Amino acid sequence: MRTTVVSIIVLFLLSCSLFAQKENLLSGKYSAAELQRILIPQKDWTPFPRLDDREGWARADKNMLESCIRTAESYLDYDWPTIPATLSLLYVRDGNRSRYEAVSFKKRNVLATLIMAEVAENKGRFIDAAINGVWSVCEESWWGVSAHLPGGKEYAGLMDVSRPFVDLFAAETGKVLAWADYFLGDRFDAVSPQIRKRIYREITYRLLDPFMTRDHGWTGKDGSIPNNWNPWICSNLLNTVLLVENDGQKRTAVVNEILTVLDNFFNPYPQDGGCDEGPGYWNVAGASFYDNIVLLNLAAGDAFRYVYESEKFRNMGRYIYRAQIGENYFLNFADASPRAGVDANMIYRFGKDIDERDMMDFGAFYRKPGASAAAGLRSLCALFIQDELWNATQRLPLPCDVWLPDLQVMIARDRQGSSDGFYLAAKGGHNSESHNHNDIGSYVVFYDGQPLLIDVGSGKYTARTFSADRYDIWFNRSDFHNLPTVNGCTQQPGRRFEASGASYRAGKSSAVFSLDIAKAYPEEAAVNGWKRTLTLNRGKKVVIRDAVDLKKADAIVQHLMTCWPAEVTQPGRLVIHGQAKDGENTDFVVAYNPKQMRAEVEKVTLSTEEDEGILNGWGDRIYRIRLHVIAPKAKDTYLFEIMKK
Repeated sequence: MRTTVVSIIVLFLLSCSLFAQKENLLSGKYSAAELQRILIPQKDWTPFPRLDDREGWARADKNMLESCIRTAESYLDYDWPTIPATLSLLYVRDGNRSRYEAVSFKKRNVLATLIMAEVAENKGRFIDAAINGVWSVCEESWWGVSAHLPGGKEYAGLMDVSRPFVDLFAAETGKVLAWADYFLGDRFDAVSPQIRKRIYREITYRLLDPFMTRDHGWTGKDGSIPNNWNPWICSNLLNTVLLVENDGQKRTAVVNEILTVLDNFFNPYPQDGGCDEGPGYWNVAGASFYDNIVLLNLAAGDAFRYVYESEKFRNMGRYIYRAQIGENYFLNFADASPRAGVDANMIYRFGKDIDERDMMDFGAFYRKPGASAAAGLRSLCALFIQDELWNATQRLPLPCDVWLPDLQVMIARDRQGSSDGFYLAAKGGHNSESHNHNDIGSYVVFYDGQPLLIDVGSGKYTARTFSADRYDIWFNRSDFHNLPTVNGCTQQPGRRFEASGASYRAGKSSAVFSLDIAKAYPEEAAVNGWKRTLTLNRGKKVVIRDAVDLKKADAIVQHLMTCWPAEVTQPGRLVIHGQAKDGENTDFVVAYNPKQMRAEVEKVTLSTEEDEGILNGWGDRIYRIRLHVIAPKAKDTYLFEIMKK
């Protein structure tokens, strides 16, 4: 009888788990017929004032609009460049993607600025320049970027214009053209009806038709777990189709498909709201998912406001302030940047929509004067909330303890609401996360909001970044994280290389995170168990304890990464010459057993194109500390204590 009861409970829990994976928050709410009924028709939809609604634009922030006009004036004679084939070919010839992107992105930024400058001024001064921009972009062979073309001989660095598909920046391009049509369409028609006709044709051919008829890996239809491409692209496609498609049935069909694709992103998203791509990518992952909900509510009379009650969705928003270290730094596991850009306006609105005061205060903290308007949802929304934002409370929540059990990330600091003192964060998870580094069990330590032991993060993207050579790049490997190399073996990429037994407990005086990282290493590492326990003794120190069980013990090297010079002042005592938040030099000690380990410090040479991203994040000051185990044992314990000198 007991076995039967247990089996029923197990089946119930499994069914709950499956239901959670297939909740279909968006596509499960309305039928196609209901969706068509609630969507405001394209001809009647005015998400923002039309060009001639000067009373409506009088409510927009004048400073942002004036800044836009000043910037656009320098573009009145902008020489719209073509994008030659050889620029696209650079990616396959030498791995460089940035030169192509610099030209492509600049054109779109210029056009978006010109559109809003005409909206702001309404004198016709920017119309011809905008028309030139629209025409130039429409004449491009490929709206995406060379790095997103399929590899192999079929493409070989150039677009097959007969088979368009949707990447991130093709969708971004459609959005800009759609706003050009919405705001300036009547002015374009006064010049030539071919301009809007061209916009509609190119958007349909390059974006809407391929989205509806071709398979795209980023949609998650193949059962894979999508990354930021999914909500980022969907937000731009949704923006585009709502603005330009005047056939009600086609418009509804595309919106309906977008809802299904977005559910493929949201269903498997962790309940704790954690973004495995990091705070910088959250801006186009969780935040882009929010953009979709904003657009849907604008287009359907708030029919999707129920989403704001979803606890998973709310956690998705909270992640951004939970992942903050201090005013200038964010937690940057994987490809994340240590200095994530913060969109104050969007974060404030997100917090307001989910009624989350911490998030609103956090967003308001990063408000900056002098921002310019551009043709895009976030910028347009920002134009109409500046008075409210500048009267809002500014505050950084800086939670004392955060545990994201799905992501297996812990965060602890000495005290709530302050970056003063020690900060410890660590991760478990697996080595097939989005933008993965081989970093299971790695950690960071900060003091007074300043780095001490770091995650180096990602460098500049090149052809190797997302290729089979990804883990030949040094900063993606475990031996350049705060991790051991065991019997000559580093951690390996793949879903089966994972942490086990991750747990976190926090109290007034300490916070403790433990996990076993043995499965992160290949069989030849001969690891039975490697239990790592990380403890923040609040107000005192950070302690790292590794209890190991090996089949053999030939060679073990522990690694520590820092952005400050370090030296061994005496056996068992390593001093890191750090810096306090006021710029004063501050020394920290890493204590270890000198009879057990021998330490050496090496400066990492930053000389490649990929290293440019590291230089931008940390400067030319990356040091790797290598602690060689003198006489390795099959069973042993290693201890590090990190404290202020």
